[in-house]
Amino acid sequence: MLFISPPFGNYINLPNSISIKGSFTLKPRLGLFSQIIKTLRYSSKNKGWINKIGLRNKGIDYAIKSYRKGHIVSIALLEIDDIKKIKNKIPDDMDIELNVSCPNTEKNMISDNLDVFLNNKRDWCIIKLSPTTNFNMIDKFYKKGFRQFHCSNTLKVKFGGLSGPVLIPYTSNLIKKIKNKYNDVVVIAGGGVTNLKIANTYLDLGADHISVSTLLFNPVSFISFYYNWIK
Repeated sequence: MLFISPPFGNYINLPNSISIKGSFTLKPRLGLFSQIIKTLRYSSKNKGWINKIGLRNKGIDYAIKSYRKGHIVSIALLEIDDIKKIKNKIPDDMDIELNVSCPNTEKNMISDNLDVFLNNKRDWCIIKLSPTTNFNMIDKFYKKGFRQFHCSNTLKVKFGGLSGPVLIPYTSNLIKKIKNKYNDVVVIAGGGVTNLKIANTYLDLGADHISVSTLLFNPVSFISFYYNWIK
């Protein structure tokens, strides 16, 4: 399956793909477009995009109202109290991704006690990992019952989060480590996927699904990729 990650997953819904929308926080965090204008930059040195959008979003109540089965809602928890409040708000069958790895906020994401979101009514309850996640952290999530991991988020750099080819060795390393240790996990692999060769490299390493995001900055390349993917 092809997953379309935020921010493009917020706007694009295509056959043979799953859109991930978000990330949403408990309360709205305004200023999305101004933050995009101020911080989104292409790095020719790294051949990738840098942003410091910082989880600007319309809040979890908006995500709930606009939710449709077949999509996944990405959730970011900024305070420990957000866990109970968001759990009590969202439907038990809402498919979610728990973003524990956004590098662009003023505080670290909450990553403890997230197993309260696990239940047999959700098809997806994914952990979105940082490219530099310590494997002890993955082990902790696994022991709590998580079996779906998305590798990986943007790489933290001086001016924000960096996406693109720089992520390929990080994502590859995570896939190999996770799949070598666990035989009952699902891995969604993304980061630097600009063509089928890179996607197939991730699949050969053991990934079950592929995700794209910054590829959509180049619509022609994305259309070519998508056409060949579904073919």
